[in-house]
Amino acid sequence: MIPLVALPKTGFMRMFWMFKEWFWLERFWLPPMIKWSDLEDHDGLVFVKPSHLYITIPYAFLLLIIRRVFENFVASPLAKSFGIKETFRKVTPNTVLESFFKHSTRRPLQTDIYGLAKKCNLTERQVERWFRSRRNQERPSRLKKFQEACWRFAFYLIITVAGIAFLYDKPWLYDLGEVWNGYPKQPLLPSQYWYYILEMSFYWSLLFRLGFDVKRKDFLAHIIHHLAAISLMSFSWCANYIRSGTLVMIVHDVADIWLESAKMFSYAGWTQTCNALFFIFSAIFFISRFIVFPFWILYCTLIIPMYYLEPFFSYIFLNLQLIILQVLHLYWGYYILKMLNRCIFMKDIQDVRSDDEEEEEEEEEEEEVTKGKEMDCLKNDLGAERHLIHNGQHGR
Repeated sequence: MIPLVALPKTGFMRMFWMFKEWFWLERFWLPPMIKWSDLEDHDGLVFVKPSHLYITIPYAFLLLIIRRVFENFVASPLAKSFGIKETFRKVTPNTVLESFFKHSTRRPLQTDIYGLAKKCNLTERQVERWFRSRRNQERPSRLKKFQEACWRFAFYLIITVAGIAFLYDKPWLYDLGEVWNGYPKQPLLPSQYWYYILEMSFYWSLLFRLGFDVKRKDFLAHIIHHLAAISLMSFSWCANYIRSGTLVMIVHDVADIWLESAKMFSYAGWTQTCNALFFIFSAIFFISRFIVFPFWILYCTLIIPMYYLEPFFSYIFLNLQLIILQVLHLYWGYYILKMLNRCIFMKDIQDVRSDDEEEEEEEEEEEEVTKGKEMDCLKNDLGAERHLIHNGQHGR
């Protein structure tokens, strides 16, 4: 008789193995004429295995440690050499306003401001400025933004150089000798293994850090992008579409180098250098994401297999993810066009996805300037009235 304590474990393990058998059904992942046994290692050839991807999670945490060291000992000194310093925004302590800020809302309504001003014996203008300063206190500093951009620039540069070295002598499309009834049966190369593992670990690390990194207006799009990237890499790996996967990754990385470098020089205040790098990024972005990606990669993964085999689940799912990725390209392309328009016609590049810290500071400065001008005008008017009064009295 089996002990009662062991029954739940036995039931759980049985359910787990049943789910595993169902999840890895060949009709989901492979065309009808191919079996998992066809992709087993043989004659010195090594093929991809889903278990290879387990290592990406610990590697992601290793990258987080490397990132911390890099930001402290490389990015921070580099930022200081550019004149970027850590800024500390001080706010006058106020327990009433602080409690309202934490427990009610960060942006009080006018009626709330009126009540808080009465309670704290302050003017409404002082309460508004306190909340604005308190919001800015929690916003990321320019140094933090520079550190993040510097880390991503360094990784994209290294992984792109490595990707080019791995792929420069590989054909973009599958040769007929490598395709069996429309399905690639290529063995795994060590360079492809490490390229995949490092890329996937990097995206895991970005996903783990999303809650701590600088939040922008496209925060949700970033979550979707990272999840889509990890899912795409995982499924392309398990279904043995590793060549298509490596091409997708390098097409994205080659443009991101220029974007992160443009951000770095933007935070450093090198406007002309930032503008030049952003123009280069824009050109590479639209070529790689709107020409190379749809007309080469999507054509290879979506159109060519139609001539050889009937659609199956992994084929549909992988291409659906690639289409979602292309939709995200359109989304970010819209923002890039807005920034190009601002640069060309307004002579200024500002990341339209960034938080509105600078906008609030500019608003405050504009309000001060406006009030100063109003006071000057009022003084001039009063001076003119005094002059007229004086002249009138003199006439009498």
